[in-house]
Amino acid sequence: MPGIEKLPIEETLEDSPQTRSLLGVFEEDTAAMSNYCTQLYQAMQRIYDAQNELSAATHLTSRLLKEYDKQRFPLGGDDEVMSSTLQQFAEVIDELSSCHAVLSTQLADAMMFPITQFKERDLKEILTLKEVFQISSDDHDVAINRYSRLSKKRDNDKLRAEAVEDVYTSRKKQHQTMMHYFCSLNTLQYKKKTALLEPLLGYMQAQISFFKLGSENLTQQWEDFLGTIGTSVQNVRREMEKEVGQMQETIQEMETSCDQLYAPCDPDPAHSPVCRNLTRKQGYLYIRNKTGLVSSSWERQYFFTQGGNLMQQGRSEVAGGLVTDLDNSSVMAVDCDDRRFCFQVTSFDGKKLVWLQSESRKECEEWISTINNISKRIYLSENAEELAARVNQSALEAVTPSPSFQQRHESMRPSSKGRASSISSVGSEPSPALSVLSLDALVAPDTPIQFDIISPVSEENSGQSKTAAQSGRRSNPFGESGTSEDSEDSILHQLFIVRFLGSMEVRTAESAEVIPETMRQILAARAIHNIFRMTESHLLVTCDCLKLIDPQTQVTRLRFPLTSVVQCSSHQDNKRLFGFILQTADGPADSRAVGYIFESNNDGEKICDSVGLAKQIAFHSEMDRKAVEKRKEHDKAKEKQQEELSKQKQIEKDLEEQSRLIAASSRPPNQPAADGQFLVLSNSQSEDSDAGEEGKKKGESEA
Repeated sequence: MPGIEKLPIEETLEDSPQTRSLLGVFEEDTAAMSNYCTQLYQAMQRIYDAQNELSAATHLTSRLLKEYDKQRFPLGGDDEVMSSTLQQFAEVIDELSSCHAVLSTQLADAMMFPITQFKERDLKEILTLKEVFQISSDDHDVAINRYSRLSKKRDNDKLRAEAVEDVYTSRKKQHQTMMHYFCSLNTLQYKKKTALLEPLLGYMQAQISFFKLGSENLTQQWEDFLGTIGTSVQNVRREMEKEVGQMQETIQEMETSCDQLYAPCDPDPAHSPVCRNLTRKQGYLYIRNKTGLVSSSWERQYFFTQGGNLMQQGRSEVAGGLVTDLDNSSVMAVDCDDRRFCFQVTSFDGKKLVWLQSESRKECEEWISTINNISKRIYLSENAEELAARVNQSALEAVTPSPSFQQRHESMRPSSKGRASSISSVGSEPSPALSVLSLDALVAPDTPIQFDIISPVSEENSGQSKTAAQSGRRSNPFGESGTSEDSEDSILHQLFIVRFLGSMEVRTAESAEVIPETMRQILAARAIHNIFRMTESHLLVTCDCLKLIDPQTQVTRLRFPLTSVVQCSSHQDNKRLFGFILQTADGPADSRAVGYIFESNNDGEKICDSVGLAKQIAFHSEMDRKAVEKRKEHDKAKEKQQEELSKQKQIEKDLEEQSRLIAASSRPPNQPAADGQFLVLSNSQSEDSDAGEEGKKKGESEA
């Protein structure tokens, strides 16, 4: 190694310009070395940080591989081969992590420590000595200038002694500081070589030790293991390519076969008929959500049936939420917000209504059939679809007239009669007493059936407006009558949710079989004409009348006076069906009977019992009213008799008074009294007596 330049310490006391010039060269070299050492320190620090990060990442990878068995993958399953393979990899990576940790420690000790010491200790010491030397040199110059300015004429021993002392002190300080500064600069020329070589030597030795540890850990056994894993990876890749090919073929086949299903309109019924035997169904529907008092919005959701519940689930949701309970619920096709293929689901208690829309008529009918099957709890049986098919077939046969029974009645009637109908109730056998009775005795042939409620609001509005104009009162724009106050005062108020099935005119209102026959006729007509829509209303039972109220607007659709309801009964088998017969009078001598059939969410017998209770309460109220009126008439007659007695007593009293006055007036004017005194009457008294006599005569004439 060539010789090293040094600063002459012997010339520090002289402090010549040559020495100062050489000192400047050493200071420039020190500054350049400090800048270079800082950059080298940063580079080695990055190596050390990267090694620490690699060691931490390797250790984290090993830990994650060991925790593979504890993970719960939804599609992972129990793959023991994969788990054992990852455990072996975890062991190898754990050993490599230990090697990286050892390498990090060696780099910290052998590479970072020497260069850090050189940067933080030696270079900072040079900078500190440079500042001290500069200060001492300035103090020496000040002291020399002060000493040289001493006056020769005015020589003062004290001032001269102080100047000499300052020069001595400052020169000594400068000399000592300069010697230590020169010594540090000379030493730095040696330290800068060691500071550059020692970190590099430590880095290489640490890498060699790391590679030795790796060669000792990665034996031939691990090489065989890695070869086996590579072969397995290639096999998995080949299986993946084969599966991808099969999936591509499946996609092409489905694109060809499902081309007709892309259109939202109804497919060909011959290729895809409506299935009415389903007990489970799923698919996308639109649900109506209310956003205000009169506004609403439609949202597309995925709906599915789960047991007896209707569930919905959004695309971003993990699980579905309950919409409504389908047990004992009802469903019907409705017209809603000018949208097609809508149907309404009503809960068993009638408190919750759900409006849904499907993409096609086929989907709408399948959803309605599925919900009807679930409402009957068919899904609880083992062979749910077979049972649903039998129930639907039985229902179809129940609402279809029996040919043999119909022909038997046709043979018992003249051929000129109209169409014959069965009088047996739905699901029940005809009674022997009615087996010989013509159907025309119950239901008139070719009677039109009304399947929807025609509200008389439009017809009554004109009459109400005229009446309101004449009376000066404000008319009700909703067509409600003024009997609401009377119904509010009623003792009985019971509200039921019903759906109107139909009404038709009947010939008799007294027969017990007229309501079942009317039910059979209306249900048969609905099945023949494929009428599924039913108008839902609220049936209000009071002591005065029966009201059908619109659940949305609370407008009274129909009002049936309770006195006109002849009978009310429910179906023998299906307790949700009930009806009543209404006797109406079109004229003084002409009256007709109309049968109304409904379906309810609750038991129909409860509604019939409520109507019977209302009639009983109305009957007792009428009897009480008549008794009160009779009592009032009796009290009135008694009061009249008392008035007559009081008048008679008053007349008798007046007669007595008049008799006394007459007797007094008939005496002589100056006739002495019994005590010898005279009774003198003035003119006024005489006039009063005359008036009394005239009143007396008038009273007698009136009496």
